[in-house]
Amino acid sequence: MKSDRNLAGGLPALSSVGRPRVRRRTSDRVYEELAAAIRDLRIEPGASLSETDLAEQLQVSRTPLREAIARLVDGGLVSVLPQVGTRVEPIRLHDVEQARFVRESLELAAFAAACDKPERDVTGLRALLTEQERCQQAHDLDGFFAADEALHRQIFETSGHLGAWQVMQPMKMHLDRFRRLSLPDPQTVRILIDDHTAIVDALESGDAATGHEHISRHARRVLEIAPGLHGRYPGYFAG
Repeated sequence: MKSDRNLAGGLPALSSVGRPRVRRRTSDRVYEELAAAIRDLRIEPGASLSETDLAEQLQVSRTPLREAIARLVDGGLVSVLPQVGTRVEPIRLHDVEQARFVRESLELAAFAAACDKPERDVTGLRALLTEQERCQQAHDLDGFFAADEALHRQIFETSGHLGAWQVMQPMKMHLDRFRRLSLPDPQTVRILIDDHTAIVDALESGDAATGHEHISRHARRVLEIAPGLHGRYPGYFAG
């Protein structure tokens, strides 16, 4: 997978965090922009990060930038080594597996809680399935990933436990980078859409047992494709 690169700084173009409409810390906005770029592979695993280039692109001072980088270090996405510099960490399959385990466990619980709801409106989920089909036909990988995320988020929201979805996001970043790497394969995208459809069908009928089966199979697909991705993109992985 190739990233669009900024020729001057060697990094992909980042959006200026600007001034928000609501009052928020600059470091939070910087963190979100950098985390999204790393998750989406616009900044590739192993890439070196220049504070000067980042501060210029994001139009921020060094203080909030360093605060944001410290959070990325805490999350295991970036490392800062004396006399070496700052770089994006490679993908570690151990971290991917840990994140997968947490996501699967929480989503199984959320799905069961959603099935217990007397009224389960899946209209929004059906619309997201339609959007995923459109994105597949248009080869819109960014759009597909967004619709994929929105579908799983809505399951948590339906369950009444959206907070669980939000809590797991920092850890899930390791899994998300791996997921993004798999999307250029049309067969993978087709399988994911079919999985999502089966999950939504089970939720609509309130069939928790069948839904659990589909969710577990869906979550564990990363284990099936890990060797192939590691072989295709060895420079992106640790070890």
